[in-house]
Amino acid sequence: MTRSLPRAVRVGIHIVLVVGIAAAVMATTVIAGVTTTMRQSHGLTELTPPTTGWPTPPAPQAGRITVAVVLGTSGSVVTDVLAPYEVFARSSAFQVYTVAERRQPVALTGGLPVLPHHTFDTVTADPALRPDVVVVPALAEPAGDAELPLREWVAQQARRGTRILGVCSGAHVLAAAGILNGRTATSFWFRVGALQKAYPDATWVTGERYVQDGPITTTAGVTSGVIGALRLVEQLAGPAEAERIGSEVSYPGWSMSGTTAIGRHRLAIGDLPYALNAAFPWGRPTIGVGLVDEVGETEVAAAFELYSATSSAARTVPLAGRRWVTTRHGVVLIPQLADGDSPAIDRLVVPGVEHADDVGRPLTRWAAERHLTVELPHQGRHGHESGIDPVLRDLASRADVATARTAAKFTEYPVDHLQLDGPDWPWRPTVLFVVALALSVATGIVAVTVVPRIVRRLRGSGRGAASVAADGRSRHVGAGGDRPG
Repeated sequence: MTRSLPRAVRVGIHIVLVVGIAAAVMATTVIAGVTTTMRQSHGLTELTPPTTGWPTPPAPQAGRITVAVVLGTSGSVVTDVLAPYEVFARSSAFQVYTVAERRQPVALTGGLPVLPHHTFDTVTADPALRPDVVVVPALAEPAGDAELPLREWVAQQARRGTRILGVCSGAHVLAAAGILNGRTATSFWFRVGALQKAYPDATWVTGERYVQDGPITTTAGVTSGVIGALRLVEQLAGPAEAERIGSEVSYPGWSMSGTTAIGRHRLAIGDLPYALNAAFPWGRPTIGVGLVDEVGETEVAAAFELYSATSSAARTVPLAGRRWVTTRHGVVLIPQLADGDSPAIDRLVVPGVEHADDVGRPLTRWAAERHLTVELPHQGRHGHESGIDPVLRDLASRADVATARTAAKFTEYPVDHLQLDGPDWPWRPTVLFVVALALSVATGIVAVTVVPRIVRRLRGSGRGAASVAADGRSRHVGAGGDRPG
């Protein structure tokens, strides 16, 4: 049919078809890559309880301000959970626990399972556990059916007058629960536009580290939860306590008298590493994150957040020499056992440990058997710097500077004080992108030009064979007609 069209039109049709097929192939590749990245970051291997059962949560402590950090069934952002938890738990004025719908391991981003201390039902039934503050992190499915019990429980606490701290896209959870109706709020800069459209009954602002409207505090992206938590410590336990904890966690640029204003981020060409790493995960390294008892919560969060959850530069796998690990302030982490069934890894990084002797014999022996060096990113930490800084430096050095800076932007973490050295650009996913693009275009060209030619030849061969057969039959009939009857 197209042969009757002018040549220019036929060429145009071919180009459109090539582009369309190439785009479809490329889109399929990208979707497969992002799906792989998300599954590895948010997935949770089914974990059976040990024969002795899970560890018993600590008993409530009377006279303390109670903070509940909720964990989603669909998965929660690791830094949104662990960083505010540590801020509150550093003060003896607070008792802090994690709570979820059921007492079974749930996933934090980066692939880190956590065992909740309590369930919503047990907290509701025990006056000693009734929270004064509820911390709500970003969830994988903030408005989904899986998180309906969580939203209902948080809304119930809000109706009681409990202070609510929504970290990053935890504001989406609060909005979906109706808690932000008629209030002013903020959230992760990348999500605010969508939240404005989905929840117009709230007034959404950007350019603020946190926003307080009555008992509801919402923060900007990810690490902003540290600042939001410090604000609540100041209000509930006093300025001196907030000053002390702020000095300990060393969040860059924070001070009691500092401004809450921050830069307004927008997507830019420099954010390409975020997309490239997420869309093309094939060939990226697998980092085993070794976990030891008494490790700091922020140090753990930094490893899973920066190596994997936000940067997508690597896959992270939690490893330890025992079934569970308890952090410095009581969070129960459920790693994979470092044994013969452990997955193959390219690096073993142990966060929060400054001396090799503190790693422990099981992890050290396991690494030696696999000829792996036990890497301690927090060894020799520079003066008063946060637990995030050493991991960002390591990410820049082992991956690339562009990825490290993009990860900082998407966690809203200041990096002007850091010297980041390493390769300039993420060449592995860039090369994969170019190869995928070339193969997609080649597929389109083959589909539009080569395949039709083959089909025409096959049809021509078929018609020729049919013609020969018909001619043969005709001759046979003719010959038969000349014979006497």
